[in-house]
Amino acid sequence: MYSIGLDVSKSTINVYIPINDLDLIIENSLNGIKSLYSKLKKLYKNEIDKLVFIYEPTANYSFLLKQFCANKNIKSFIVNPKKSASFAKVMGYRNKNDIKDAQLLSKMIVTAKDKDIKIPIVDTLEEELKELISGYKLIIKQQVITKNHIAALKAKKDKSYLIKEFELQYQFLKKQEQKIIKKIKSIIKKNERLQQSFNNSQTIDGIGEISSIVLLIHFIQYKNANQKQIVSLAGLDPIEKSSGISVNGKTKISKAGSKICRGTLFMPAMTSIRNNEKLKKFYDRLKENGKHTTVIQVAIMRKLLVIAHAVYKNNVPYDSERI
Repeated sequence: MYSIGLDVSKSTINVYIPINDLDLIIENSLNGIKSLYSKLKKLYKNEIDKLVFIYEPTANYSFLLKQFCANKNIKSFIVNPKKSASFAKVMGYRNKNDIKDAQLLSKMIVTAKDKDIKIPIVDTLEEELKELISGYKLIIKQQVITKNHIAALKAKKDKSYLIKEFELQYQFLKKQEQKIIKKIKSIIKKNERLQQSFNNSQTIDGIGEISSIVLLIHFIQYKNANQKQIVSLAGLDPIEKSSGISVNGKTKISKAGSKICRGTLFMPAMTSIRNNEKLKKFYDRLKENGKHTTVIQVAIMRKLLVIAHAVYKNNVPYDSERI
């Protein structure tokens, strides 16, 4: 009765209000959220304080809603996307659409523990870090596109006006990348806990500054995720095809998660195989069992992510004997 399901997208929020079995679509703006809250006050009257807003964190798109809940002291249950996907399967939801998603989120109140339902806190430092890493991802994507375009032009012609222009653009993007990294490091330095986590992660063989930044922000974004969930949210969880003609198909990773997190772990995984005795033995064991090199590399990446998460959670430097 008191759980309001909100499925957040870029421009709209689909809302499910169980008291009258209402499905609404509001604008994802401060005015839209304010109008919704006014409507809820009329419907719930003296019991307005018992409301719980249930929604998934959708990066910048859910920030306004989170900030509104923080300012108005509205209790929230912010659901891990992987948890809601699992709940949908249990509930037998076959077709995905925004209306059904809002209803599903409302029903997820039954899965919440007392500690999960709370008034959200907006940490300005953390929000700024998330915003900067989004900018970093965009810059890296533009670099790859530009570099590929230069290579394609050079294959046709040794010199041209466009090659020169794109090379200048690529250099500009590299400078922008360094500026963003410098800004992120200055923000981390302001917070003792973040600085400690940043330093701790770099005690892991192969994890450098960039990898440490990406992993730190990944862990911040999903604070309450357990080991299995943090792997899944990076898209490194294995999936098996077990039906139809693909019943004996090879196991693959889902890739249904942070692409930048997966990408940043590749080189550290290669380095750790050479320098980390524990991971080297793990690599050799899989190799002896006939596993393909690519499969082993992914397994090492997954191991590194789990180790980094344990270091973050425990707020300690890496110790191969303990972690």
